Amino acid sequence: MKKLALKLIVLLVIALTVTSFKNPETSNTISKKKNTIVRKKTDLQNPPKTKKLPVEKPNITIGFIKLTDMAPLAIAKFLGYFEEEGLTVNLEAQANWREILDKVIDNQLDGAQMLAGQPIAAAVGCGRQAQLVTSYSMDLNGNAITLSNEAWAKIKDSIPQEYGKPVHPIPSYALKPVLNFYKHVNKPFTFGIVGAYSTHNYQLRYWLAAGGINPGFYSNTNIQGSKGNANADVQLNITAPPQMPETLKGGTINGYCVGEPWNQQAVEESIGVPIVTSREIWKNHPEKVFVMTKEFVTKYPNTATAITKALIKAGKWLDNPENRKEATRILSKSAYVDGSKRVIDNSMLGTFEFEKGDVRSVPDFNVFFRYNATYPYYSDGIWFMTQMRRWGQITESKPDEWYLSKIKEVYKPDIWFQAAKLLQEEGFISESDIPVTNGFKPATNEFIDGMVYDGRKPVEYINSFKIGLKN
Repeated sequence: MKKLALKLIVLLVIALTVTSFKNPETSNTISKKKNTIVRKKTDLQNPPKTKKLPVEKPNITIGFIKLTDMAPLAIAKFLGYFEEEGLTVNLEAQANWREILDKVIDNQLDGAQMLAGQPIAAAVGCGRQAQLVTSYSMDLNGNAITLSNEAWAKIKDSIPQEYGKPVHPIPSYALKPVLNFYKHVNKPFTFGIVGAYSTHNYQLRYWLAAGGINPGFYSNTNIQGSKGNANADVQLNITAPPQMPETLKGGTINGYCVGEPWNQQAVEESIGVPIVTSREIWKNHPEKVFVMTKEFVTKYPNTATAITKALIKAGKWLDNPENRKEATRILSKSAYVDGSKRVIDNSMLGTFEFEKGDVRSVPDFNVFFRYNATYPYYSDGIWFMTQMRRWGQITESKPDEWYLSKIKEVYKPDIWFQAAKLLQEEGFISESDIPVTNGFKPATNEFIDGMVYDGRKPVEYINSFKIGLKN
């Protein structure tokens, strides 16, 4: 027994002696793990902290339309980003884009989600004139063109197939069989658009013209009242986004160009088929903008900067893939988009459903922060102006200098830079998130027709199109 006890003591001493010698690699690993834990605890104890500006107007009312791309407003509200900036924000859904424009101009709203063309049109003399400014681009991409089931059935067989599915992007000349049919039976083929100065109007027109289909021109004498259908091969009618599926179902229109979730809603209800996304028409195009009046930003500069800060933070949160499912849950609430979470998921989670069951990976269908999405580039705004001239909304020839001077009245990157620099100091964004730019993106040919666009040369661009007015 004594011998057994002695052996056990010897074994214990040997074990203690061996474990007293440290393996350098094991020691380093343990040390790294401890440091990581300490850093994580430190990060939790010292998170980025908002430095509130002395806002001049803490109670703010902001308007929006029930579309997926109002997301930065919903997130900034729901996650408390506005509140962190000292703002109490009331988000109010509006019936249509015209109502939003009028309410901002009439100071019934302090700011709003708007079609990118709306503040520009107000500056260049199209429609209601006013001094409006944008400090924040809300998103990139996000739209699609949808056809009724009847129209799709008439063109589907003529579209090339790959692995049993239509090859994308589908060009507009694929529509010619159905347009010829409607012409033969003396019926107009009509697309719904959300507004005369909407990205959707210009994208639909661009896509049609790229395939040799004339979308028509606006009347020189009646821009506001004209539908822009002079000499047109198709008709374009203005319809509010949430009403698009019902209008398609009723047969008033044969297709539409709109943002989400209304294309996916057509698939959900089996009433239509999206045939091309806006990203396929112009890769990473600008979409909606946040707009205030010039009077507002002049009178309340800190408030304008604080709003912009909250929206930039919301955009960054939205573009973290880990947050997208939570984002769609928030957006589906009645206070925001008020739609089916499953339908909103279809585009927001990196996929897009074309024909029923034809689900494809489209990771950049909605972009809210990447590719400097939130920055208001002059070149983005000038593109809309070139299309206004191309289709007759801007009625007279203008020199390049005019386009630049007008866009500088509307796009205010100085407010964006001020907001971004504060967010960088606070630790919410990094230096790499702030573009080094003079306001112009490099020339690009990432359009469905391969045309080259350089924002510094708008007149040359306008004159390069086969279909369209010339300078």
